[in-house]
Amino acid sequence: MFQHYHIGHFLNQPSQQIPFAIMDFQTMQEPEVEDLHKHTFYEILWIKKGKTKQFIDYQEYEITDNTLFFISQGQLHSFEAWQGLEGFTILFTEDFFLLNQQNKDFLFELSFLDNLYANPFLDLSPEDVSEIEPIIALLVSENSRIAPSAAILQSLLHVLLAKIQRCIDQKQTSRYPKRYLLQFKQFKKLLDEHFAQQFTVIDYAEKLSITQHHLNLISKEVAGKTTTEIIRARVMLEAKRMLSFSDMTVTEIAYQLGYEENSYFSRVFKKETGLSPVEFRNQKL
Repeated sequence: MFQHYHIGHFLNQPSQQIPFAIMDFQTMQEPEVEDLHKHTFYEILWIKKGKTKQFIDYQEYEITDNTLFFISQGQLHSFEAWQGLEGFTILFTEDFFLLNQQNKDFLFELSFLDNLYANPFLDLSPEDVSEIEPIIALLVSENSRIAPSAAILQSLLHVLLAKIQRCIDQKQTSRYPKRYLLQFKQFKKLLDEHFAQQFTVIDYAEKLSITQHHLNLISKEVAGKTTTEIIRARVMLEAKRMLSFSDMTVTEIAYQLGYEENSYFSRVFKKETGLSPVEFRNQKL
């Protein structure tokens, strides 16, 4: 239903597989991409000055001065025009981030990536800006070289993301063990792969080699929701996408999402959204 873009598309070099890029809003060219799209990479926007709206999976966010905005792989994204903005967009693939890393969980340890239940933005204090601005300047400088070093860019990227995580940790009032975040992201990855198969909480717990009780515990700690609520929300998100951007009937969508009865799917959808599937589709026309 949606075009998946890699970094080369945003540099108007669609034939090139580019693992990392950093672009200045004031000099970047408009990419030839669809308004609604999905990424095969991670993106961090630093809005230094200005205002823009970002749309992620049916949620609208208004971003203003000194804000970081995070977009993860696979999310449905739309970007309001960036003219007048000051700042940078940083794009990188999972492979680039993990290049030559022994700890493959390193990426999962960053709470602001791959987490549908955290705010996708961070308001920066003057102290936060003083921490991250010099690193972004170093990334820009290295990337501007005729032959930039992938090792240096990756190292600087790791430092930048670690600094961002520190800023987030300092603002958090509740804390949970790091292993909870890792397990929750492993659960989310499985959910993205199997949401249409009507797996139960027990099914996911077994795949993760943990108990149903523990899976519910980490879901509540990390996302503030029960595992059942998270599973249902993921299925309903896909239903919204299908209703908005496909010609499939409600019955066909219900079947694709593992519901044998259209009426039951419609009841679940209305309970989740307040609208019947038909009402939802009509309001999006």
